[in-house]
Amino acid sequence: MSKKISYYTKDGFEKLKTELAELKGKGRAAIAYQIAEARDKGDLSENAEYDAAKDAQGHLEAKIAQLEDLVSNARLLDENNIDTSKVSILSKVTIKNLKNGASFTYTLVSEEEQDLKIGRLSTQSPIGKGLLGKKKGESAMIKTPAGDIEFQVMDITA
Repeated sequence: MSKKISYYTKDGFEKLKTELAELKGKGRAAIAYQIAEARDKGDLSENAEYDAAKDAQGHLEAKIAQLEDLVSNARLLDENNIDTSKVSILSKVTIKNLKNGASFTYTLVSEEEQDLKIGRLSTQSPIGKGLLGKKKGESAMIKTPAGDIEFQVMDITA
């Protein structure tokens, strides 16, 4: 699999490990039960339930392998050691759209932890990439799906 390093908050990393443990435990047990139930229904060559259960097992095992890869390449970030002199992962940054004056506050996180509903923006998103390394007061012209937008970094906190 990939060797892509991903950075996580403590909560994000725990969530990842919990999901993996659940899939390995309850997920595998549920699929095994479905396969056994389908197998009990007779001829496997014409058993659609058996085929569906085996497909579901393949998808589950692929998801488990993906999560194991993420966990093995995950790095835990110490939220107490964040450099607030410039925008970096785990920075809480307030930006202002210079065209319409709208302000937004986001915490920059890994792609796997992004959730705009709670103000978590991926460092891999166009805006996240464009803000990385910027200092308070600096502007960034960012290519977005809606076109080029200029943002100014208003504040950076931990």
